[in-house]
Amino acid sequence: MAYTADANKKFQKELNSGTAALVLLSILARADEPMYGYRIAKFMEVDDENVPMMKQGALYPVLRSMEGSGLLESHVDPSVSGPPRRYYKITKSGLETLKSWTKIWSQTKAFVDGILKGKADV
Repeated sequence: MAYTADANKKFQKELNSGTAALVLLSILARADEPMYGYRIAKFMEVDDENVPMMKQGALYPVLRSMEGSGLLESHVDPSVSGPPRRYYKITKSGLETLKSWTKIWSQTKAFVDGILKGKADV
């Protein structure tokens, strides 16, 4: 039984790492204003604690990487009640990438769902 738990954790981690950037782009594309990391993390919470989309600590390296790739841009605002906050917003390139990745996601999801439901001949 331990193998199943370990295998499930590994599968969930790999799945999350492949979808995190897509989810982040989608959240920021729908935002009315730039968002800081903690607020973004709240959108990524799932009610089932056994299936976290992404741990908050893992979010920041992904945001920085996406900014480095030109998909996001950020600015820092000082905070009266704590440390300064870095606010992120999606760029034009990020919006174009989101459209492309959404299409790829839809195709991948349809393929996997078809296989899992036995709709494809093997």
